[in-house]
Amino acid sequence: MTHKRPAASAPEAVHAYEKLTPDVVLDALASAGLVGDGRLMALSSYENRVYQVHLENPVGSEELAGDVVVAKFYRPGRWSDAQILEEHSFAAELMAAEIPVVGPLVLNGSTLNHFGGFSFSVSPSRGGRRPELDNPEVLEWIGRFLARIHTVGSARPFACRPALNLQTFGLASRDALLAGGYLPLDMESRWLKAFEAAMAVAQAVFESVGEVRQLRLHGDCHPGNILWTPEGLPLAGPHFVDLDDARSGPAVQDLWMLLAGERAQCTRQLGALVDGYEEFAEFDRRELALIEPLRTLRLVHYSAWLAQRWHDPIFPIYFPWFGSSDYWKGQADMLVEQTEAMQEPPLVV
Repeated sequence: MTHKRPAASAPEAVHAYEKLTPDVVLDALASAGLVGDGRLMALSSYENRVYQVHLENPVGSEELAGDVVVAKFYRPGRWSDAQILEEHSFAAELMAAEIPVVGPLVLNGSTLNHFGGFSFSVSPSRGGRRPELDNPEVLEWIGRFLARIHTVGSARPFACRPALNLQTFGLASRDALLAGGYLPLDMESRWLKAFEAAMAVAQAVFESVGEVRQLRLHGDCHPGNILWTPEGLPLAGPHFVDLDDARSGPAVQDLWMLLAGERAQCTRQLGALVDGYEEFAEFDRRELALIEPLRTLRLVHYSAWLAQRWHDPIFPIYFPWFGSSDYWKGQADMLVEQTEAMQEPPLVV
């Protein structure tokens, strides 16, 4: 059984992104003073539409070596201009501190431009591969830069962008799923029971840890958002991309998504990350107990994200399994597993 879609969530006659043709992309860049030569390649992105564009006009900027840029067209209605500009300002602070973050360029006097009903930004194109997370030296290197990111992030709070917490990722996600009617009737009570049990344990863990420092974070620091350049090449090491999910939250949020494998392997990985981190900043080890609650919140938020994007034509294509009774049974089972995981002793480094 697939999930039911209420009238409020029915597909639009024409989704906003269907109007974003290659000609519109090139015209938008031209409005910002960049003329594409016609070579346009869509890059992997579900939330926004992102394109690698080769430019015709030489720009004479070291930032645009090779005259190739990445143009991001933000999903209409997701972030306000103020929230996007706050992300851009954070990226600029990080780059000013010589942290290898790939941020947007200033075009027409701003990092955020508008064309044809879309908000867009343009960044330099950077190559790289996924980091080798089984290599402790790589993890230490990443840990050092995460500490530097968090040092900048602790300097002042976000004014417009939201925080990551039980309300925004947990309860708000549940409310969106229920209001939209995305849970099949045969799985609704089962999923809700697992959700409520998981949130109760997550809340208890957060309360037991107590107040921890809230920072401006990368927010979505998984391996796909770190481009690695091997040593011996220019700009060697990690480059952090895609601050689109930058939020306030605990420092450990930017570390736990880099862990994978069995407990012993995760412990080794975490140890290397923290070793590197503590070369530049102190890491509050109380936050280690938050790893499983944060993983649980991400699990719930992911389902709500898929549901709220279902009217975008690419989502049924790339996520055809979403919304079935089997999907929600699996989600309920994972919440039960996470409830158990949150009650186990946290990782220790």
